[in-house]
Amino acid sequence: MKKLSTVAILLALSFAFAALALWATNFALSFAFAAPDANAGVAIGAVVPDFTLPDADGKEHTLASLKGKAGTVIIFMATQCPISNAYNERMQKLADDYRAKGFNVVGINSNSTEPAAEVKSHAAEKGLTFAILKDPNNKIADRFSAQATPEAYLLDASGRLVYHGRIDSARYGYLITSTELRDAIEATLAGKPVEKAEAKAFGCSIKRG
Repeated sequence: MKKLSTVAILLALSFAFAALALWATNFALSFAFAAPDANAGVAIGAVVPDFTLPDADGKEHTLASLKGKAGTVIIFMATQCPISNAYNERMQKLADDYRAKGFNVVGINSNSTEPAAEVKSHAAEKGLTFAILKDPNNKIADRFSAQATPEAYLLDASGRLVYHGRIDSARYGYLITSTELRDAIEATLAGKPVEKAEAKAFGCSIKRG
């Protein structure tokens, strides 16, 4: 009889532990599914809706007012990120090389840790002459699901997203083996489909508020 009681107690404990484990698993999964989807955002081939953001002086601009006739390059960038800063000259060269061909570069700073005054002084110090907008509360970064600085989005003349990802393959110029963003711009200029429409961006995380 005593042996049977012991078996019953062990069975009850086993069921209790199993139930507890199942509850813990479901609890953890509820948090996992509630986490933001880093892959959500504007899909390749989708038209990017117009938006309005202020520049470093507080003047508001729409995407429509800044877009190029042939296309638009949107780059999420930073003032303090060393990787973004390593791309300053390359971002400016993109703007210079393609402006006459109908492409405009638009920078967006979504970092809550970098105020508008800093964005303005950084652009002047680094010689960045293309439009740079401030993204309060990172609402446009969230719309695109942008995660890094720098991270590029190429829109064609109709505002359709044709490329998303890194500017090129390496932080340091002498290590570059591929130039995905330039290749995508050239393909778009030629009226051809972009062969590599996505390449994972790398850099510093966007500092969301």
